[in-house]
Amino acid sequence: MKPGWQLVAAIYPFAAGAAAVNLFFLSLILSWVGAPVLTPGLSVLGGLVLGLPAAWAFARHVRRLMARAADAPEA
Repeated sequence: MKPGWQLVAAIYPFAAGAAAVNLFFLSLILSWVGAPVLTPGLSVLGGLVLGLPAAWAFARHVRRLMARAADAPEA
């Protein structure tokens, strides 16, 4: 089932923000083994890139739940 682009657009800011925060914290954890720590700006850019597939996947999940709820018998 394809998600509607309006739903993806509504979810995208939250997905991009979550991805940016997670990238930054991942770089902090990886710094324990010698990896460089990402700057907040690079984390935001990475979040903008990774936010789109995350928003698309979550929108697909929401659409699936909506279809399932529409088919469910009323209580």
